[in-house]
Amino acid sequence: MTGADGPAAARGRPSRARDAVRGGRAGRGPGIPRRARDPRAAASAGAVVVPALRIAAAYAWRLIVVGIVVYGVFMLLGRFQLIAVALFLGLVITSVLRPFADLLSRLLPRPLAVAVSLVGSICVFFGLLALVGNAVAQESATLADEFRGGIHRIEVWLQRPPFRLGPGALSHLQQQIVDYIQAHRSNLASRALSGFGTLVELVTGGALALFASVFFIYSGERLWAWTSRELLPAGARDPWNRAGHAAWRTFAGYTRGIIIVAAANAVLVGIALVVLRVPLALPLTLLEFFAAFVPLVGSPVALGVATVVALAGRGPLTAVGVLVLIVVIGQLEGHVLHPLVMSWAVRLHPLVVAVSVIAGSIVAGVIGAVVAVPFISVVWAVVRALRTAPP
Repeated sequence: MTGADGPAAARGRPSRARDAVRGGRAGRGPGIPRRARDPRAAASAGAVVVPALRIAAAYAWRLIVVGIVVYGVFMLLGRFQLIAVALFLGLVITSVLRPFADLLSRLLPRPLAVAVSLVGSICVFFGLLALVGNAVAQESATLADEFRGGIHRIEVWLQRPPFRLGPGALSHLQQQIVDYIQAHRSNLASRALSGFGTLVELVTGGALALFASVFFIYSGERLWAWTSRELLPAGARDPWNRAGHAAWRTFAGYTRGIIIVAAANAVLVGIALVVLRVPLALPLTLLEFFAAFVPLVGSPVALGVATVVALAGRGPLTAVGVLVLIVVIGQLEGHVLHPLVMSWAVRLHPLVVAVSVIAGSIVAGVIGAVVAVPFISVVWAVVRALRTAPP
């Protein structure tokens, strides 16, 4: 038996030896892939991982530096908020009136063209305010009776299911408001005085914005050329100019686009409010125009105010009609006006716009909500301009 087993084992050993040799030549053992036993593959994998980590670390510290710079800029702007807002308004005025000034400068001297465009825009603005004030004054006599009847209708409506409020609930609430005002008269007076100080700041900021816009419209290119020539080295002027042109092109396009969108919204809302016979249709239309400068949020808030006015002045059916108007205007603004008008100026995802508006409102209130989207748009345009190779 041993002799029989011996030759069989001897015959099996060379085959196993040949398999081992073949496995060694292939670089892998039984059940073990080649790459796991190849030291050169492991070394190459490590060589790939190390540069990736270095690139991630390089981007990480650059992002940290950028975050520190942005935080410092926001802190500085917070200290000089009035000046920052005034310069922002000056840039908005420049982006709107600069085409008119350029057109008039073909027929008139440049200083006269700038003066005509600015004075004409101021007259149009105060003319709209006077028109709104006149409309409110003319309707004040009938509005008081309509609102009193509207409050009574709301009280009767709240007494029905599903609210089932007791009779006189709104009267009791009104009495509580009167008692609160009488108890906190001194605090309200101090807040009124602080509001007067805020009004003075607004007038000062408006005057500074007009003063800055005069120079921006008249000689904006020369101011930019002087800044790049006097404050920057020669090697940094070309990227600085590319970034500046991209930023201004995006900012001016956004400003003109949002004005077109706001005007379209205001016209549609004004026509609908007149058809529904809602009181104060003209002031509510103007409110819709200014509220549309806050994307995704301003228009529903303004139409919410219009809904309350319609409920008090015309009843629940008219208020429901205004609520339907909110949905229609929101869909039209989000799916037609913004993609059609703003796509050539700003290419931001709606989620980015929503997050920007909320973050800006948290940081700086209403001003932050207005400034957030153009700020993000300008930053993104500058990044794209600097990443693109110059022609």
